[in-house]
Amino acid sequence: MINRKPIVTFANENRLPAMYPFVEAVEAGGLMSYGATRAEGMRRAAIYVAKILKGAKPNDLPIEQPTQFEFVINLKTARSLGIDIPPSVMLLADRLMAAPRR
Repeated sequence: MINRKPIVTFANENRLPAMYPFVEAVEAGGLMSYGATRAEGMRRAAIYVAKILKGAKPNDLPIEQPTQFEFVINLKTARSLGIDIPPSVMLLADRLMAAPRR
């Protein structure tokens, strides 16, 4: 998401609870994300490239879908938006981002 910071800023300034497809938006201050992990996608792409470099025809390679997904919640953003995340939803999260301790 190239313009993630302005999009996240717009959503937060207008108190819009938003969900994003990539964790980088949550790291930039977004509320939550659910999407395929980028690391796994890159690994799978590298395997495809290796097969092609070894002579496989791209048309012969199967189409793959992601198998690993990550659900991340930014608790600091939730608090600033006045949203209470239920414990049952927090338990489903792969990662909770909290406010930095001082």
